[in-house]
This record gives sequence, C-alpha cells and structure tokens, in this order.
Amino acid sequence: MEPSAILQPAVALGLWSGVVMLWLARARLKAAPTTRIPKAEQAHPSGMAYFPTEARRVADNYNHLFEQPTLFYAVVLLIAALGHVDALAVACAWGFVALRVVHSLVQATVNIVLLRFGIFMLSWAVLLVLLVREAVALF
Repeated sequence: MEPSAILQPAVALGLWSGVVMLWLARARLKAAPTTRIPKAEQAHPSGMAYFPTEARRVADNYNHLFEQPTLFYAVVLLIAALGHVDALAVACAWGFVALRVVHSLVQATVNIVLLRFGIFMLSWAVLLVLLVREAVALF
C-alpha cells in the first residue's frame, strides 16, 4: 500500500482544524461587539471567559485539535516513513479522523459531556491500535 494512503487522513484532519479555526473566528467576531472584556484581560486567554458559551465551546474544541491529534500526526508520519502502511492502519487513521470530527461537532454544538467523552475514548482506542501496532513493528 502506498505511504500516501495514511497521510491522507492526516491532511484531512489538518483541513478540519482549519474549518474549526474559521468557525472560531466567526463565533468570536459575532460575539465581540457585545462582549465586554476588561482591558487588563484582553491580551490573555482568561479573556475568553467573558465570551458566551457558544464561542467558548468552539475555542475549546480548536485547542483540543492540537492536543491528542499531535500524537496521531506523529504516529501516522512514522508509519508512512517506515513503510508500515497497511489497510488496517489506514482504516484506523480514517476512523480517528471521523471520530475527531464528530467530537468537534458535539463539543461545539450540543456539548453533551458524557457523549463527548465516549467519542474521545473511542478515538483514543483507535489511536492506541495505531501506536501498539507500530510499537510491535519497531520493537
């Protein structure tokens, strides 16, 4: 299987991060005229606490797209670089991306915490499959 097959989900997740960034910009710009942030807080992340919850949820999700997925990007690049790409790895990579997109949609809209946590744990399970398989191949 071509190494690019596992890089496609990584690029897709990167593009999704861009979509969420645009969603965040829209949410903040929409809320900004009515949000009163004290001058001393405007240059700090704590200023986000003054925004409505709808804008904060999108901001939280944007940040989450740079936490767990960084490990995903690393393992996908490792799998591609070492030539360990197979159908299961590609399926897991796409599964991870799909779960992260669903996680984003849940968090940024309805934000049902238990549902979001379940999706998060499923995405970790898929990521662990990728990691464990690569560990076995390396060690």
